[in-house]
Amino acid sequence: MQLRNVSPDDLDAYVRMRCDPVMMADLGGPLPLEGMADKVLRDAQQAAADLAWFKMIVPDPASPDVVAGTVTLWSHDTDDGPISEIGWMVLPEFQGQGLGKRAVRALLEQARHQERWGLVHAFPSTSNAASNGMCRSLGFRFLSEVAVTFAGRVLNTNHWIIDPGKDVN
Repeated sequence: MQLRNVSPDDLDAYVRMRCDPVMMADLGGPLPLEGMADKVLRDAQQAAADLAWFKMIVPDPASPDVVAGTVTLWSHDTDDGPISEIGWMVLPEFQGQGLGKRAVRALLEQARHQERWGLVHAFPSTSNAASNGMCRSLGFRFLSEVAVTFAGRVLNTNHWIIDPGKDVN
């Protein structure tokens, strides 16, 4: 498995993940196809500028065009100030193989090695057992249930936190 920056060529993967009702079930439902090309372009530009880590999960480095999903680490403002957040999505045909967990761990290890991002937060839906289990197994600490807004939708999530400098090894 390897991680590579998202590129505008990843539009099909973005559509498969973000516009699919099953993939988006825990995130309030599918996003509209309109605007997805702009979204992947913005993400690719941020990744290229190293402003955020938008990574594609590549299961086999010998086939770099085949992607299993995404893992992203970025900073944003909240009512309580700026935070770093990690999120991930794994396409159905690659779920249950440990790729998401390996990708999240790899990005957290990169954050630790670069001493970047500080505390990292994750907000999986309370109904997403796989993502919550992954947080638990990777050493995230559960803080509380919290409502967050994603794509204009209010979601019930579990708030997890990890310090890559101390909790990832």
